[in-house]
Amino acid sequence: MASSSSNVTLLLEQARAGDAAVLDDLLPLIYDELHRLARAQRRRLRPHETLNTTAIVHEAYLKLAGRDAASYQNRLHFFRVAARAMRDIVVDYARRKQAAKRGGDTPDLSLDDVPPLPDIDAKEVLALHDALDRLEALDARQARVVELRYFVGLTIAETAEVLDISPASVKRDWATARSWLFREIADSRQ
Repeated sequence: MASSSSNVTLLLEQARAGDAAVLDDLLPLIYDELHRLARAQRRRLRPHETLNTTAIVHEAYLKLAGRDAASYQNRLHFFRVAARAMRDIVVDYARRKQAAKRGGDTPDLSLDDVPPLPDIDAKEVLALHDALDRLEALDARQARVVELRYFVGLTIAETAEVLDISPASVKRDWATARSWLFREIADSRQ
């Protein structure tokens, strides 16, 4: 991550300095980094889940590439935007799956023509999203830690580097946030 991240940082600095040509060099690095992060996230999912990692990467890449490269203040800002983009994609997917279960947006097809829905618990994703929004109001850093660890798939060390805090602080925030989110989600089900 170090060489790629230093290249991203350097290119972001050049973009902020007004070098518009840097975008051609920046986008492949961002895309490669998103693929690496998505692969790490994919390894954390249960084996029977079939959420398409490549689709998530492509959608996140399009969201990130659609922004002016100069708008990324620094590497930290890039990772925050990437984490939010991946979170939004997963949550939107869960919402569409929930709507499909209720018959929303269903085209007129025979049952033989309808592909099976991927195995993702949309209710869990939406409950996590809502609880994470509440956590963000209470402790924004803990919410960033959860986004970077859960949605982006960063390690504790990588999260510490991105947020510019110690790994011990990440571990503490991660443990506290997970406990808080677990209680919030459990309480919302009652």
